[in-house]
Amino acid sequence: MTHPIFDLLTRLDGAHLAYALSRHRPDAILVSVTVVGQRIEIDVFDDGHMEVSRFVGNEDIEGGAELIDSILAAAG
Repeated sequence: MTHPIFDLLTRLDGAHLAYALSRHRPDAILVSVTVVGQRIEIDVFDDGHMEVSRFVGNEDIEGGAELIDSILAAAG
């Protein structure tokens, strides 16, 4: 029996979608997928269940370097 993450990656590969894997917690792997107008975060847990967050928006340019400064100031 394979872990569901392998099925997910096979499906993403079959759809020719680029993705990145990262790990921010000990019991899950984060699969980040970007498609036009969406960013999708799929947390795949060690027990096989998944939690999906989808962020939808347009791709308008909102600013330049000054926007980065503003974002960093708000985060810090």
